[in-house]
Amino acid sequence: MVLSKAFKRFRKEFNQTQKEVAEHANVDVRTYQNYEYGEIVPSATVLIAIADFYNVSIDYLVGRTDNPKINR
Repeated sequence: MVLSKAFKRFRKEFNQTQKEVAEHANVDVRTYQNYEYGEIVPSATVLIAIADFYNVSIDYLVGRTDNPKINR
């Protein structure tokens, strides 16, 4: 649940559409929507792509730290 909220929060903060993020993560838009809705959990490859897209660490993306650059 935390991850799905983070995905939506980041997307809105960066003024990105679901389609733009999905394309960068190399997934279908519906798959990305399922990540945001918390219906499926993204793979490590997708997490890396999305963290890279927002230029933050995976730990920050998944709510394990408040520092976006830790372990980056």
